[in-house]
Amino acid sequence: MRIGITGHRGLPVESAELVKGALRDIVTKYPTADLVGVSCLADGPDAWFAQAVLDHGGRVEIVVPAKKYRESLPDWHHAAYDDLVRRASEVHETGLAESDAHAHMVGSEILVGLVDSLIAVWDGRPARGYGGTADVVGYAESVGVPVQIVWPEGASRD
Repeated sequence: MRIGITGHRGLPVESAELVKGALRDIVTKYPTADLVGVSCLADGPDAWFAQAVLDHGGRVEIVVPAKKYRESLPDWHHAAYDDLVRRASEVHETGLAESDAHAHMVGSEILVGLVDSLIAVWDGRPARGYGGTADVVGYAESVGVPVQIVWPEGASRD
């Protein structure tokens, strides 16, 4: 089973813990031998999901939206990002240079094309900018990829 991830970054600590637990619960329902998680490895749900897949014994593939993607992530996330990249079984690239909304959406479209289903850590609201979680969910639905929404009770954004 190939599962992708998309989700809100910058969640409050309490919400982050709820989401991490929900992602671990989902991942552990899949047989290890069949599990491939696909992620862009942004800080937040992308990285938490990838780590949960690896902890469960699955494999991780990553999609790098742009050559300058790592630079666009928070400095505090670089070590975790680098570790997850090193542990990836495959790396997919868009070929784009600048890490902007366009590249992020292209990366998400590639991710959706690689998976059997998509997990979306999403509050159900419109995207705050092009390429946000709502846009990725809409794209997945438009191409027939099933989406599982994860928004634990008590979670909030900002």
